[in-house]
Amino acid sequence: MASYTKAAQQWATFARAWYLLDAKMQPPGKIAAATVIRLEGRHKPIYHALSDCGDHVVIINTRHIAFSGNKWEQKVYSSHTGYPGGFKQVTATQLHLKDPTAIVKLAVYRMLPKNLQRRTMMQRLHLFPEDVIPEDIQKNLLQEIPQPRAVPKRLDEYTPEEIAAFPKVWTPPEDFRRK
Repeated sequence: MASYTKAAQQWATFARAWYLLDAKMQPPGKIAAATVIRLEGRHKPIYHALSDCGDHVVIINTRHIAFSGNKWEQKVYSSHTGYPGGFKQVTATQLHLKDPTAIVKLAVYRMLPKNLQRRTMMQRLHLFPEDVIPEDIQKNLLQEIPQPRAVPKRLDEYTPEEIAAFPKVWTPPEDFRRK
């Protein structure tokens, strides 16, 4: 009887969990950093660099990621076909319009360790451009990874009471005229 409980306990230790991460208004680097920890299994007490104990990560809303500054136009993704004159460069905007999941996929892929386990870990990454998840994946989800950054509220999401209570920087005088 003791061996049965130990076997079940060991199976539960090595079982692969499924995590959900919402990428809406999040920078790709922060998403990748949170994802890589789960894909490698570094959040588990049994982690070892040579053991394959990582979990599945499902990332939704990759179409709605956010870059800071002017990175949509300045960040360039490069590739080479291997043939002469085969050097290709694409801006982040062009890549995002072509494939909404590609930027997050490349960020995670480049952040994983450069060894033979990288492709295996990438197979456990599931990317979706919107918040629609297939039924078979949705039933496996166990836990949600908190978003790396707080999502700012839009102006139309504030109530009139919150807008009225917001501190005013400058109160115009009564005789002030607007053009």
